Amino acid sequence: MLLVLVFCSWPGALCLAQKAVPLTTEQRQTFDQELQTLQESLQALGDRPANDIADASIFSKGLQWALLYDQQFSPRDIALMKRAIVRGKQRTEALAANKKPWSTRKGKLALGYVSAVDNSVQPYGVIVPENYDPAQPIRLDVVLHGSSRPVGMSELRFIARFDEGDEKRTSAPDKPYIELHPLGRVENCYRWAGETDVFEAIEDVCRRYNIDRRRIVLRGMSMGASGTWHLGLKHPDYFVAIGPYCGYVDTHHFSETPLKNFVKVGPLPPHQELGLHMLDSIDYAANAGVVPAIACIGEKDVFFQAHVLMGKAMQQEGLTMVNLISPGTGHVIDPVTHAEQMRRIGLYVDKGLDRRPQQLRFVTWTLKYNRCHWLEVLGLQQHYAKAVIAAHLHDDEIDITELQNITRFAIDISRLSKVPQKLRIGKTELSLSSAITTRTRKIVIERKENVWSLEDRKGKSPRTGKRPGMQGPIDDAFSSPFLCVRGTGQPWNAAVQAYSNASLKRFADEWQHYFRGELPIKNDTDVTEEDIRTRNLILFGDPGSNSMIAKVLSDLPLEWSRNKLRLGNQDYPAGNHVPALIAPNPLAGANGRYVVLNSGHTFREAELAKLNYLLFPRWGDWAVLQIAPSYKGSTPIKENVLHAGYFDEQWK
Repeated sequence: MLLVLVFCSWPGALCLAQKAVPLTTEQRQTFDQELQTLQESLQALGDRPANDIADASIFSKGLQWALLYDQQFSPRDIALMKRAIVRGKQRTEALAANKKPWSTRKGKLALGYVSAVDNSVQPYGVIVPENYDPAQPIRLDVVLHGSSRPVGMSELRFIARFDEGDEKRTSAPDKPYIELHPLGRVENCYRWAGETDVFEAIEDVCRRYNIDRRRIVLRGMSMGASGTWHLGLKHPDYFVAIGPYCGYVDTHHFSETPLKNFVKVGPLPPHQELGLHMLDSIDYAANAGVVPAIACIGEKDVFFQAHVLMGKAMQQEGLTMVNLISPGTGHVIDPVTHAEQMRRIGLYVDKGLDRRPQQLRFVTWTLKYNRCHWLEVLGLQQHYAKAVIAAHLHDDEIDITELQNITRFAIDISRLSKVPQKLRIGKTELSLSSAITTRTRKIVIERKENVWSLEDRKGKSPRTGKRPGMQGPIDDAFSSPFLCVRGTGQPWNAAVQAYSNASLKRFADEWQHYFRGELPIKNDTDVTEEDIRTRNLILFGDPGSNSMIAKVLSDLPLEWSRNKLRLGNQDYPAGNHVPALIAPNPLAGANGRYVVLNSGHTFREAELAKLNYLLFPRWGDWAVLQIAPSYKGSTPIKENVLHAGYFDEQWK
């Protein structure tokens, strides 16, 4: 018997086989009224912890999105919507009585948390085994779901997989681990805010349960396997082992899969080809030497070539890929093969994550993914080119045995098994004894004029240039807390303002539909010091209409006047050209935050509604957009991208 997990659905999507019809006027009015009542009850809970309220809010949020985005509903959908009302009331009433019966429940549960990205409520599922003892740390298996077209009912169908009520039952499994099932903002292959969702959900589970952080496993099937490759290989010091089952690992080859709905990604503009190195897991194959990967795939899986490609990539890095092949099966989970996968994962779990390895070899292509145990990459010669660092700790010395495309790195002394006295980089030997004191946590090494030395920051101004968390591209700004800012002043050019208004509206619509939250928006006159300190600012308009753009303009790699726009070495008429870019926010207190001009995600609904492998950066760090000089915002946006690309490592 095979456990079938098809590429395009969750079990809850079986309701699509039932006839779906529009709601009657009476049904719509009833659901709207019940939703309003639920939301008012939640607001009445007052100052209770936000994450406690989130456990009740997931039901009203799911109902709200269903009513917003779906026009037809099957009988099963209607039943789920009615149940959401009942369950939302039950949890809200329990919280009002200072009770949380679900907090001690075993078995399946649907829970929620408030995302720092956009303050939205996001659901996730957990399965707590019967033998869970809060006094004993327990293994956590993070299980990523497969692909599912984002619709209004997505949350409620997902929640239905885990919500069995809050009363105690005896149906909990007898397993040595808790399972966490993140929603990942539904459908993006765990990229961007979907990636953040996984780690936020992990942290929320660790807050509730006694999780052994040395025994966190990441696994998944289909899109979940692709997400496992993606997150596991780019965060190789976070998981004790990863278990991808049938998942794609690159963009170009995968897009050539002979399926009717697939869109072939042919040759791309150079800056888009570079951007794929941020996402394609195949480029991070070397990191399987740090985090063990036990892969599985069906012998007849239409995506079989993906694991072949990963195997070749690992071989080129001197590694042998573990790839368990299920005889005669397609894109399904074979219980026998899966059991062997879990057995092998268990062997690594038994040992636990070694946080103090003596040797490391780490590969990255961007400072977004810069850490591996006690090594941190802090500067690159060039983004989206392969960067390698390999180090060996022996006796009282660290040998850097391989270093490529890296200008600055750190060694976390607090994570080493012994304190080194010397550091060797090729023929250069650096003494560490004078740099390490009892208070030293990290030592930073940098290269200047081809000479490696220990960094001395005494009396120096804050570091500029691209650095971890401040490296772009534009799309990266929406993976951490952000705020969109609309201008309220007098615009320099009416067409530019009409475009920026339409662009903000488009982003708000796409964010709500596909990233499952309300887009955070404020007027420029309402932005606070706390906003500047805690969020990436996404500024729409021009220096006349948006006072925040006027404040940061002199510090951006851009010249912009009423008549002329200059980016790089080229001038453009300001009346019908719009700059879009990302850069460090230069305002006081904004250290570590981005500022973005006139852009949401650089991929659009055309990609969001199709296939998740299409969600790669379209503009890089900047773009110059040409618009019609008579554009008034009453028609769909028609923008012509004249030029786009990346800033250098100094944001120039």
